[in-house]
Amino acid sequence: MTSSTATVGKGPVAHAPSSKAALIMGALGVVYGDIGTSPLYTLRACLTGYGDLQPGHVLGVLSILFWMLMLVVPFKYVTLVLRADNRGEGGTLALLELAIRGRTGRLRTFLIMLAIFGAALFYGDSMITPAISVMSALEGISVVSHRFEHWVVPLSMVVLIALFVIQSRGTGTVGKLFGPIMLLWFGTLAVVGGWQIWLTPAILQALDPIWAVRFVIESPGASFVLLGSVVLALTGAEALYADMGHFGRSPIRRAWFWMVLPSLTLCYFGQGALLLRDPGAIKNPFFLMAPDWFVAPLVALATVATVVASQAVISGAYSMTRQAVQLGYWPRMEILHTSAVEKGQIYLPQVNALLLAAVIVLVLVFRSSDNLAAAYGFAVTGTMLTTSVLMFSLTMRLNAGAKRVMWSVVLGFLLIFDLLLFSANALKVHEGGWLPLMVGIVVFTLMITWRRGRYLLSELQQRDRQPLKEFMEQLEAYPPARVHGTAIFMTMSPGYVPPALLHNLKHNKVLHDHVLFFTIRSADVPYVLAEERFTVAKLSASSWQAVVTYGFKEEPDVPEVLREIAESYPELDLEPMRTSFYLSRQTVVSARRPAMRRWRRALFAFMARNSTRSTKFFKIPPNRVVEMGMQVEL
Repeated sequence: MTSSTATVGKGPVAHAPSSKAALIMGALGVVYGDIGTSPLYTLRACLTGYGDLQPGHVLGVLSILFWMLMLVVPFKYVTLVLRADNRGEGGTLALLELAIRGRTGRLRTFLIMLAIFGAALFYGDSMITPAISVMSALEGISVVSHRFEHWVVPLSMVVLIALFVIQSRGTGTVGKLFGPIMLLWFGTLAVVGGWQIWLTPAILQALDPIWAVRFVIESPGASFVLLGSVVLALTGAEALYADMGHFGRSPIRRAWFWMVLPSLTLCYFGQGALLLRDPGAIKNPFFLMAPDWFVAPLVALATVATVVASQAVISGAYSMTRQAVQLGYWPRMEILHTSAVEKGQIYLPQVNALLLAAVIVLVLVFRSSDNLAAAYGFAVTGTMLTTSVLMFSLTMRLNAGAKRVMWSVVLGFLLIFDLLLFSANALKVHEGGWLPLMVGIVVFTLMITWRRGRYLLSELQQRDRQPLKEFMEQLEAYPPARVHGTAIFMTMSPGYVPPALLHNLKHNKVLHDHVLFFTIRSADVPYVLAEERFTVAKLSASSWQAVVTYGFKEEPDVPEVLREIAESYPELDLEPMRTSFYLSRQTVVSARRPAMRRWRRALFAFMARNSTRSTKFFKIPPNRVVEMGMQVEL
């Protein structure tokens, strides 16, 4: 699969050399915050189960960790997955739109269901990352003094609450510090780890994959279970793809090979070197690598680094939710912009409140990073497996012949590997993996219910619907009373008479001088070009049909697009003070022969009642809106 075939539409824009340095620095702060803080807990989670820790254990586990890290991040994500972009954007939903394009039938349905479940697991990841990262950093205070151990949970809650509270103020100013902070963090990892390797260079034997092979041959069962812990080193790998649209392929790849990979390798091998000399250091090998005088500053730096990692995943949850809303998988939600310059800096109050509540519960229930490790691995491997399946489907569609065979072998191997990782973590469902599984099932059910309910509503509205053009021509031949101004009827189905128009004619018995039927659609690309934003067709002497298209990373702005339409079609009177919007307010009631089960219908109705009002979501001035109530039987 070449870059040209994997890329749909326009790829990332070329950047000047000066901006490339800034993008690389930004990638360090946002993309690699999660994977950059994984050394805090990964090796300890891998080796804690061995009562009598032997050098063979350390070398074997470290070799498995290193080569798995090399296989998944540089090979799978940096080399392969980053090649599949949707007009420069990445992520599960962006990849889904590429994978299902042109597909029909059961395969399309399966891919949609899988991607939605993978996206649902991401919310579990968004809950666990702040909790496990901040707790693992603050657990370093027990290295300073055992008297501080009971302060880990209270301090974690204080840091996390403060982190979520400041979300509403925006992260633009703080975000500028993310890159330098993570640069200092990765530099510290390299120096502390390199010093330990200097003291015990024998640890470099673990670079030889024979140690990994020998460990697997001697203990195949233990090796399989070990995968459930080693996968913690891969947390955040999915962010490389999800944040591609923000930074581009090149800065993400350069940041990985120039800084992140060397620093992580030195840190992991430094911890292994310490354990070769002192197996008792397994209680917290990361902080025990540092000299006594540097432990307290390292705890402070680690706490700041984990806040950066948490911020990145929280912002990711906001972006994922916005994409789900635009693609029709989630009800409309209030989306606030926290920057007048950067469109990507958004804040979703409802998502923020739910994440904060979930994170606090996690800290109080699990109380340590070790207890959260099993839950974390399940969420990560589930998302990774989803990406592999979608990539496999995409490459099978885009390639043929020998190239198709080659890609099927490569991606088939990665798919089997991801299945092994997921299976190993599935064994830990009872230890904490139930948490992201439960979150995933709940969010998946909500998303599927919403999508199904909206589809049924659309079908019901199109049933027995009159063609709009013929209806308007007949209406103008025998018109009701005409009033000054323009009526804009928001409708989901262009080309058909909207219920709001029929209700208006039935109850008010008037028609405006100008009538515009307005439909908003979501495209399967992240951004829509300005020249492709809208189309307008004249239906009759005084009526028009406008269809406006937005990408799944854009937010509809009805007043703005109406100004653009007015400039292109001066005969259409869209002066704000002479314009009224007509919308249908639907209430779901039970039908004699229901199209949905009772519990799903009740769930859909609940989600519909609590969704953000369309006037607020589409930025329509509420004092110019007329809502026509109607009941819909499901």
